[in-house]
Amino acid sequence: MSMRRLLIVPALLCAATAWGQKMPVAHASFINAKGDKAGTASLTQTKSGVRIVVNLTQLPPGVHALHIHTAGKCDVPDFTTAGGHFNPGMKQHGKDNPMGAHAGDLPNFTVDAKGRGKATIIAAGVTLGDGSNSLFHPGGTALMVHASPDDYKTDPTGNAGARIACGVIQK
Repeated sequence: MSMRRLLIVPALLCAATAWGQKMPVAHASFINAKGDKAGTASLTQTKSGVRIVVNLTQLPPGVHALHIHTAGKCDVPDFTTAGGHFNPGMKQHGKDNPMGAHAGDLPNFTVDAKGRGKATIIAAGVTLGDGSNSLFHPGGTALMVHASPDDYKTDPTGNAGARIACGVIQK
């Protein structure tokens, strides 16, 4: 029995760190339309995609869309410099759209009455490694919070409304 435990533990450790190598990580610091700090995100490569953990503050209560945008630039007040949704596969928008979804389409999340929102998401269509779906392509990428929830089908933005917080994804 103890011999079996010795064999299982190293196998689990290797799987968690990709056979002894650390998994790629990244982060983002969100700002709001005034340029004030609005939260953070940590990104970690997993076998299933990129795990994104967001911790946001000073946002309006309610349900909001979260997307990965195609440019790593967050100029206030409207964040249009971040471009559109990250879409290397040239799909239409939304998980419920038969022609979708963009690689940067992510689930909605809820902000509480105190303006705080937390979410943990797996973005299956992106990577922190190399390739066409890399979040570190030339020009970079950004995480974007929208004023409204995503309807998961309307192309190109899911009727998610104004851009209210943005964070450049960095190594």
